[in-house]
Amino acid sequence: MAREFTRVGVVGLGTMGAGIVEVFARNGIDVTAVEISDGALERGRATLTGSTDRAVAKGKLAEAERDALLARVDFRVGLDALHDVDLVIEAVPEHLDLKQRIFAELDRVCKPEAILATNTSSLSVTEISVATTRPNQVIGIHFFNPAPVMKLVEVVRTVVTSADVVADVEALCERLGKVDVTISDRAGFIANALLFGYLNHAVGMFEARYATREDIDAAMKLGCGLPMGPLALMDLIGLDTAYEILDTMYRRGGRDRRHAPAPLLKQMVTAGLLGRKSGRGFYTYERPGSPKVVPDEFTPLVADAALADGARAIAKVGVVGSGTMATGIIEVFAKAGYEIISVTRGAEKSAKVCEAVKTSLNKGVVRGKISESDRDDALGRITWSATLEHLADVDLVVEAVIEELSVKKALFASLDEICKPGVVLATTTSSLPVIDVAMATQRPADVIGLHFFNPAPIMPLVEIVQTIRTSAETSATARAVTARLGKTGVVCGDRSGFIVNALLFPYLNDAVKMLEASYSTADDIDYAMKLGCGYPMGPFELLDVVGLDVSLAIQQELYLELREPGFAPAPLLEHLVTAGYLGRKSGRGFRDHTRR
Repeated sequence: MAREFTRVGVVGLGTMGAGIVEVFARNGIDVTAVEISDGALERGRATLTGSTDRAVAKGKLAEAERDALLARVDFRVGLDALHDVDLVIEAVPEHLDLKQRIFAELDRVCKPEAILATNTSSLSVTEISVATTRPNQVIGIHFFNPAPVMKLVEVVRTVVTSADVVADVEALCERLGKVDVTISDRAGFIANALLFGYLNHAVGMFEARYATREDIDAAMKLGCGLPMGPLALMDLIGLDTAYEILDTMYRRGGRDRRHAPAPLLKQMVTAGLLGRKSGRGFYTYERPGSPKVVPDEFTPLVADAALADGARAIAKVGVVGSGTMATGIIEVFAKAGYEIISVTRGAEKSAKVCEAVKTSLNKGVVRGKISESDRDDALGRITWSATLEHLADVDLVVEAVIEELSVKKALFASLDEICKPGVVLATTTSSLPVIDVAMATQRPADVIGLHFFNPAPIMPLVEIVQTIRTSAETSATARAVTARLGKTGVVCGDRSGFIVNALLFPYLNDAVKMLEASYSTADDIDYAMKLGCGYPMGPFELLDVVGLDVSLAIQQELYLELREPGFAPAPLLEHLVTAGYLGRKSGRGFRDHTRR
């Protein structure tokens, strides 16, 4: 039987500590809330009161429940107040020496059977535990912010943590209505180990002026369904906190260069640009602590006139290809009012594409997304062809054929001969170098990448990929067309993975390496990222959907171009692909889909 915790202590009443106090008090547990001074104690009390008052205002907590919750909390100055608690959770700033001093004092103050826990998100629980004479009773209980809302708790055991202590804490998490994942003491645990490499990569991308802050954030929100873009998330976390976590992970986690904090991050912290809490980080906020972003000198102009400045007139569009992407792109352009010529490799394929477009548009009518007349108009704008020569008078060609460079180069060489001067030639490649395709023509200034996401009629994002030969006029045309399609266009350079895949797939690869090292299970890693970070899918769910072969190919391209050791494909991913375990499409990937 797990022990019954009747009173717990919380040390440190900042945002995280006050949230943890609320979690316990909401679940009927008495809490001794401790701070270092009267002023800090009052700030902690105000944080808790503000949170519970907001819950009442939103109808998520009754006034009587709030009053009962607050009555369970005993606010005190000094650690001596914790002499009779069953469990203490420390939630002070992420400095090892500070935590060690607190744990040494807790060891002296607390009763012998009390469990001592740290809420650290990156520091070594083991190093904290050795400051006590009871390291077997020390454990990590990592709540996520905001603690009353986020369902995940990482339970971190050291090599000497008692099995009974682990079991007691797991039972406590269940009582609190949390989902716990139990793991060993490793830098970053699960969520931060996967999250912060991705965040740091995004900072490096911005620092290199590869894309704007707005485009990086929009790409990850719209392309991956994430709740926040990486740079906005860094501002929320606090750039100083992010720097400390990355620095700790770099020093403790094998000195992986991807965890070495980006130089820009250190410069911003030194300059006091800490994110929301200071009023300025990657973005500028209305005031310190405010979530409202206000325009600053880096805010781009998005007026329609500016967007269309220099753009060529586009009336007729050719789409080459017969797969899912081509079908979706045809539908998108037709619904936006463009005249379309669809070119496939034969009448049979054209018939299949035509039927697929009709089916999709009919579904839109049934769901009330489009009227019958609009459907008929869209279909009336499409001409079906099996001959590239029919593209002689189009204004824009979008290529959506197989992801093989030789095939695309041959196609673009043919388009170069067929199409009239001034036509924009676009490739939808998701991983191949656009410049290689462009140089197969005699007009590389007219070639650009337009990377639509699948399914194209639904996904709102298009990556607009400029090569070093793409003209400003071609880029302006691509941006104007994307806007007319009702899509959000993000502009980036011609680098492997562009924005989304360059940030997404190393994160997925890291998750595979974590599983391969037997650090955690696929289920727990997926839980950690969904419940701890708000991701719509866990990494292994997503890998099985994308296809392990596709994921491996993209990761290989990233590694070959960037030559970053941390980007080397995980051997487990390679082995699964070799074995034919490709994900949902083959019935088995990281999970067996034949039994579902």
